[in-house]
Amino acid sequence: MQVALGGTFDPVHDGHRALFDRAFELGDVTVGLTSDGLAAETRTVPRHVRPFEERRADVDAELESLAATHDRIYEIRRLDDATGIATEAGFDAIVVSPETRAGAERINEIRESRGLAPLRIEMVDHVPAEDGERISSTRIVRGEIDRHGNLTPERAPETD
Repeated sequence: MQVALGGTFDPVHDGHRALFDRAFELGDVTVGLTSDGLAAETRTVPRHVRPFEERRADVDAELESLAATHDRIYEIRRLDDATGIATEAGFDAIVVSPETRAGAERINEIRESRGLAPLRIEMVDHVPAEDGERISSTRIVRGEIDRHGNLTPERAPETD
């Protein structure tokens, strides 16, 4: 099975790892990594996003170990459009998070208009941080949590 997923992945965190892991459970993976321009356009909360090549290196390092664990292959491609690579022939499934499910449904509409079969949509739930809220890159950049969802020392509850 050929599996697509996309995102900015800055920084890579345990929520992203859950997406990657599910994708590799399903098949070989192509990750659409947002270009610098698309990353800036798609931010719901404006913040600095590292350059494409830095993000690519981090995603590559993460995917390399997961691919080996699952005996799969992967590819990273630059994503210049929000509906991106998944509208192309050759994909069977797309892995999404709850907030990107609507985008996958839009991708299937585009595929249908092009005479392509719809993708199987695999939604992976958010990974909760230590405080029960979801792990997100924005929370990490703000210093609230680390990449594993642990509260930073200044945010952690006091213990006696």
